[in-house]
Amino acid sequence: MVKEHGYTARVRWTGNRGQGTTGYRAYDRTWDVATPGKPVIHCSNDPLLGGDPGLHNPEDMLLAALSACHMLWYLHYASVAGVVVLAYEDDPRGEGEVAPSGAGRFVSATLRPRITLAPGSDVAAAEAIHERIHEVCFIARSVAFPVGYVAEYVVATG
Repeated sequence: MVKEHGYTARVRWTGNRGQGTTGYRAYDRTWDVATPGKPVIHCSNDPLLGGDPGLHNPEDMLLAALSACHMLWYLHYASVAGVVVLAYEDDPRGEGEVAPSGAGRFVSATLRPRITLAPGSDVAAAEAIHERIHEVCFIARSVAFPVGYVAEYVVATG
C-alpha cells in the first residue's frame, strides 16, 4: 500500500511596484516562499531573464532540492552500511535549454559531492551507495530529466 504525503507552501508575489502588470516592465519578478514555521525565502527569477542575482530562483531551488535529497539518502545508507561520513558538500550543476519561444527546461543535472570519510574507510563501498539512491529519492524520482553524479572522496587521516 502506498502512503501519501502532503506538502504546503505559500508563494506570494512581492513585485507589484504600484501598477500591477500594466506592462511587461511595470513589475518585478520577485516573490516570497513561506512555509509555516520556517524562515521566508525571498526569490526572483533567473538573472538571465532580468532577475535579481542575489536572490534564489526556481532553478536554484530545484537543483538544491535534488542535491539535498541525494545527500540525505546517502547519509542514511552510509550509516546503515557502516560507512562513516565526516563531511559532505555538493556543487551540483544543472544544464538547461531554452527554445526560440522562450520555453525552458532542465535537460540534465549532475551532482558533484565531495565526501570526507573516516580513516580506513572502504571507498568502493562508499561509491556503491550512490546507485541505490535514485530508486528512493523523492525529488530525483519526480523530475523528467536524468540526474547523475560524479563523487569525489577524501579519506581522513589518522
